[in-house]
Amino acid sequence: MALNEKTHLLESGRTTYNGSSSQSDVGYGNSLQVEHNENVAANDVRMRRTTWDRSPKSPEEVQQMGTMKLLSSKFESLDYDIVENSLYFKEQKQVGSKTSMIRRIQTARWFVMLLIGVITACIAAFIDVMIDKLAGAKYALVSKYIDHDLESTSILIPFLLWLAVDVGFVSIAAILVTFVEPVAAGSGIPQIKCYLNGVKIPHVVRIKTLFTKVIGVIFGMSGGLAIGKEGPMIHSGAVVAAGISQGRSTSFKFDCKLFQYFRSDHEKRDFVSGGAAAGVSAAFGAPVGGVLFSLEEGASFWNQSLTWRIFFASMVSTFTLNVLLSYYHNDPWSLSSPGLVNFGQFEGKDYYGYEIPIFIAMAVIGGLLGALFNTVNYRLSVFRIKYLYKRWMHLVEAMLVASVTATLAFLAIYNIQDCRSLPQEEVKYPLQMFCADGEYSATASLFFSTPEASIKNLFHDPPDAYSVKTLLVFFIVYFLLSCWTYGLNIPSGLFIPCILTGAAWGRLFGILINTVLPDAQLSDPGKYALIGAAAHLGGVLRMTISLTVILIEATGNITYGLPLMLVLVFAKWIGDIFNEGLYDIHIQLQSVPILPWEPPQLTANIHAREVMNQPVVTLNTIENVGRIIDVLSCKESKHNGFPVVDPHDQNGSTFGTFRGLILRDQLLIILKHKAYSTFPLSDASDHKLRTKDFQNSYPRFPDISTLNITHLEQQSSVDLRPFMNQAPYSVSEDASLPRIFRLFRAVGLRHLVVVNDCNEVVGIVTRKDLARFRVSGHGVGLEQLFIST
Repeated sequence: MALNEKTHLLESGRTTYNGSSSQSDVGYGNSLQVEHNENVAANDVRMRRTTWDRSPKSPEEVQQMGTMKLLSSKFESLDYDIVENSLYFKEQKQVGSKTSMIRRIQTARWFVMLLIGVITACIAAFIDVMIDKLAGAKYALVSKYIDHDLESTSILIPFLLWLAVDVGFVSIAAILVTFVEPVAAGSGIPQIKCYLNGVKIPHVVRIKTLFTKVIGVIFGMSGGLAIGKEGPMIHSGAVVAAGISQGRSTSFKFDCKLFQYFRSDHEKRDFVSGGAAAGVSAAFGAPVGGVLFSLEEGASFWNQSLTWRIFFASMVSTFTLNVLLSYYHNDPWSLSSPGLVNFGQFEGKDYYGYEIPIFIAMAVIGGLLGALFNTVNYRLSVFRIKYLYKRWMHLVEAMLVASVTATLAFLAIYNIQDCRSLPQEEVKYPLQMFCADGEYSATASLFFSTPEASIKNLFHDPPDAYSVKTLLVFFIVYFLLSCWTYGLNIPSGLFIPCILTGAAWGRLFGILINTVLPDAQLSDPGKYALIGAAAHLGGVLRMTISLTVILIEATGNITYGLPLMLVLVFAKWIGDIFNEGLYDIHIQLQSVPILPWEPPQLTANIHAREVMNQPVVTLNTIENVGRIIDVLSCKESKHNGFPVVDPHDQNGSTFGTFRGLILRDQLLIILKHKAYSTFPLSDASDHKLRTKDFQNSYPRFPDISTLNITHLEQQSSVDLRPFMNQAPYSVSEDASLPRIFRLFRAVGLRHLVVVNDCNEVVGIVTRKDLARFRVSGHGVGLEQLFIST
């Protein structure tokens, strides 16, 4: 769907409302439309629900899903732009006159980051300990029955016991997500990425989401699924940051009256960035990697002071987790467990310069496997969206995956006779199976243990620790299982399954290369396992900078920086030829209007007048209360931003001289506190409203239907000038789309008013008007997405 020079103005396929930006920030009116793909049916333009939605789906709605050519109107934008009105200036004047208040606010920011790091680490320690206890009890119980019944005819007893425990654990996780908080499904990274980009994902940072995420990932991993706890830790850190920074819980109706200054989308965004970084730091013991992850994959807006605070939260998180786990392992203050994932020490394992081309070849393989993984998972996700839309279906699928996972693991252990002598180091949960005394099953050491333990085994076990058959079967089984598992209605991380899959084929590659070149001086297979893990991870996620640093910090060896960086870059390049990263694919599947880093190419000749929405609902500087109520109550114009204009005879193309912008939430608070009079207000102090009145209602503002306003009060007038943003961003109708895009992206705007040469309002631009322009193919064309209504 490429744009050409003959692109012309047509009426959009969306229903046209009279207004500016809808409550979900959908722009309506004249828009630029291009020839669309025939595979996108006309009914795709209708309203649809996604897997992030809490409401049930009907078969008719579900049949519309699965395309990546739509933007959903159900997602609202966040107000990252600061409202500079008279109340704001008055507050800033008071703050500026008190040095102690400025210092108190700055100190509070650092203190909140401290709390975020400590609490995130406590949650990580709780998850790790609970998984260790539950999984350990399961493995001990099953291994006891296997050792007892292996030579008898009742071998099915340990298998059925293993199957029952896994299905039971996974059922608990699936029930929590399906019936308590559906947004807790998956890793949570796509949702947090959208939130930091400026899109409001319902319930994504609620306390109920945190509870479901933590308990769900504990039982999901204890149930033996091919998942990790690292992605959910990032989401958990973000939820902790969103809650702590507000000093209250709206779910529990609790307010400790702390941090009221931070009750805005702008402030909360910065703390959520720190929470995500603290989650990465706790997961991998990588504070620098956490900061870079938050920058590369999450945060859309950044500054130097924020970098220091986020790094501080990351350091506190990894240090606190280290101390807590040292006590759990009966080695207080040893500080040898910086993260939930322990890759072990890579000291003494050097690589040679002539191996770099081999590593790059592995990167190519990783990119191809990553592209295949993403394609298969995309097809599975589309199938789920279209056909598995009922709640009981989500539960049954999770139980089915748990059953298949346990069955395949048991069959592999039972049928592959890969016996090795017991090493001097203690093997966790060793199974003898059909091996002789003093030996254990190497196959069981991979299938019959937690993913983190399997990774450590693949990285550090001797070169002859596993047969080619064992590694090949494990790679195929785990590749398919991890692809099937990601997207279930359970909390599930993607990092560990990718690392484990890549480590398996990487070690297999190392064995084969040493077999083909027996006289060459090459690295041991464990090192190739590390390179394979990086290649596979880069091929699936398409991240480079942060992953390089995370893996370096996790291995504790800077010498691997060059090969890891090369492998991740080449894997990304190869994978990008076929599709996008898996997180981006899932974001597009949910039709989220996310804005990329740079504006789409070939849009320089598109101007504001061609993408703006009109007609525009405006309010006068002194407006009648009854009209405000009518505007806010109108179901067909649930807009969030209203340009404030001088009274003007609207001629159809202009809508009054532009004076400012006021938000729906501000109008609701004005009406709630009855800040109106039978005569025009002349000063902001007359109505007794303060900035705290707006902050205390954040983020759940009252609905217009809940306000009790009499008919007599509706005849009153309200002066909007003290409350409106007196200097909002606006652009000329001749402004190009790239200029508008950069302004939206850099400042975090929700609305952008378009004016003519006389400063008269002629239209308004919202996020979805920009997000619907996207580079098509391999960056050689431009396509326009539809917006469902």
